[in-house]
Amino acid sequence: MALNILAIGRDRAILQVVERLINSHPGWAATIVASEEEAVAAFAETNFRIVFVCAGITAPEEEALRQKLRGLNPGVVVTRHFGGGSGLLENEVLAIINTQNK
Repeated sequence: MALNILAIGRDRAILQVVERLINSHPGWAATIVASEEEAVAAFAETNFRIVFVCAGITAPEEEALRQKLRGLNPGVVVTRHFGGGSGLLENEVLAIINTQNK
């Protein structure tokens, strides 16, 4: 079973990098979207455990999205992703998984 991760942001190039980094890890699957509406629609199709908020999403937009997505899946972790290489992204995901499994 894949670990489904959603990434939302307005910078398509950054989203594509995040998508590639997530999909390069065995057992992880990325979906990328550019708007709150697309994120909510994606939730109707997939059970995401993690949502990375990327470039272009403001803090108030992030909080509104967090509330809306937690209404759809109370266990989802919505967190800001600040960039970095595959090692940093992997560490972020593993830290979230370890916290959820406690």
